Amino acid sequence: MATRLVQIHMKAGDDSAVGRFWAEALGWGISSEGPGVTNLEPEGFVYPDPTAICIDVVRDPNPKTVKNRVHVDLATTSAAHQADLVARLQALGATPADLGQGDVPWTVLADPEGNEFCVLEPRTIYRDTGPMAAVVVDCADPRVMARFWGEAMDWILHEVTDDQAVLRSAKGVGPYLEFLRTPGVKTVRNRVHLDLRPYPGDDHAAETARLRALGATDVNIGQGDVPWTVLADPEGNEFCVLTPL
Repeated sequence: MATRLVQIHMKAGDDSAVGRFWAEALGWGISSEGPGVTNLEPEGFVYPDPTAICIDVVRDPNPKTVKNRVHVDLATTSAAHQADLVARLQALGATPADLGQGDVPWTVLADPEGNEFCVLEPRTIYRDTGPMAAVVVDCADPRVMARFWGEAMDWILHEVTDDQAVLRSAKGVGPYLEFLRTPGVKTVRNRVHLDLRPYPGDDHAAETARLRALGATDVNIGQGDVPWTVLADPEGNEFCVLTPL
């Protein structure tokens, strides 16, 4: 049994507005599965496919209060592309964000509701990821996260050090998942979290039991009676295990 990362769940006061921003940022299509939910995926995409990690923007009236512990890095192909992308994103409503990053070659921005993200300088490792280079998760111990997430999913662990752990789909396509050693501790529920999905034919209950055995814990965030299961990883980051598909 195994799971795969299929989408990012992002809270927003105005899901339509934030969804439009990210659709323009990524060059993706936009749809809605129901009121208060805006779904983003590449044009012509057949879900789920590891070539892309989709985004579900879900309406939530609670405001953002702290820096997100999960963010997206965008890829660029040249210095000119990076500068053009930053300018285009700011025209769409992004604003510069100072997280204490200092003098770095990437640009840190925030979307219209303050969700931080990075526009990276060109890097060879991200040349084939598509517009989303990586999903980055702040953590205290990348080695602990590598052990859990490396067993939780069938993704391949490419690198693990005291400062960073890097995974990618076993098919060698799409964005990377990176756990970055970062000061500070988690204090509130994450407004951006990961959604996993087991493979067709796998048993949802058995898969969630396997994740618990690896160190995941059950979390009640007021989800009520839903077909998916909400868990937290060893550092308390919430994630959802969706039904097999």
